[in-house]
Amino acid sequence: MLETMRWLPGENCLELLDQTRLPSEVAFIKCRSYRDVAAAIKKLAVRGAPAIGAAAAYGLVLAAQEAAACSYKEMIKSLETAAGELKSTRPTAVNLSWALERMLGRLREAASRDLALLGGLLLEEAHAIYNEDLAGNRKMGEYGQVLIPPKASILTHCNAGALATAGYGTALGVIRAAKEAGKEISVFADETRPLLQGARLTAWEMLQDSIPVTLITDSMVGYLMAKGKVDLVIVGADRITANGDVANKIGTYGVAVLARTHGLPFYVAAPVSTVDLSLDSGDKIPIEEREQNEITHLAGCQVAPAGVQVWNPAFDVTPNHLVTAIITERGIIRPPYQENLRKTIGQDN
Repeated sequence: MLETMRWLPGENCLELLDQTRLPSEVAFIKCRSYRDVAAAIKKLAVRGAPAIGAAAAYGLVLAAQEAAACSYKEMIKSLETAAGELKSTRPTAVNLSWALERMLGRLREAASRDLALLGGLLLEEAHAIYNEDLAGNRKMGEYGQVLIPPKASILTHCNAGALATAGYGTALGVIRAAKEAGKEISVFADETRPLLQGARLTAWEMLQDSIPVTLITDSMVGYLMAKGKVDLVIVGADRITANGDVANKIGTYGVAVLARTHGLPFYVAAPVSTVDLSLDSGDKIPIEEREQNEITHLAGCQVAPAGVQVWNPAFDVTPNHLVTAIITERGIIRPPYQENLRKTIGQDN
């Protein structure tokens, strides 16, 4: 399995797998400044809530390297500026701000004001965020696979796999764990317009792991369920509010409505860092809107008439009553979410 990102100690830089070029080409981007990381996040070279959180953490390490000749006060100010720029790249995914605040918190709590030592502490913290995500995904898979029948056909939307995390994946991590447990698993991946993360990334990941996968268009989901070809749905999340509302890639809400109509379980797999207890409901989540050419063009070719009006929200919100359960690295959380999310997560978030 390819690494989404890796720190190159010999070069003191972050290397990211360029997901915009998958599946046709495996290529990497070397980020030597936090601005390089911000650009990579903005253009979706690295994507997925846990992955962009980890990448942003390493971005602050790069910012600290740039500020090495500053005073302590100047360094703090410089890193706060860098964190603000990184945070602004993708406003919906809460893991991004969570990771940046954790990094800044480590800096402010440090007893030393030696800039070289502080830079080392930030690198340790970025490694910790990365490694905790990887371990958490494995744990999430262990918990979640219990929900999967011995033989199951699973629908997933967008990409919530190794490519969207430090490795292994959230929704796809549950699927991988079910296979590793000896279950007979097959996957339906909807293409996920407009950027085709399901077609380009999820289908590619499943093929890499020899998990049977069938690609469908987004508009086929209802008919797929009506024909009895799918047993359950598992998706990832970019933010989960205190009441259990879930922001995820645009189109997730429609899939959840169809799952409820056809009596199918709809599961969300996400780390606790994706839960935002400061927001009481999904209507408070900032929804990123992206450029119109993502819809008017496909693979560089114009597919819509010039001058047409375009609305391109990157995410939608699935109301909590459509969510059967939330799978985290701390266990499976069921309704009532307002109570059980706080019980499971406490004051962490």
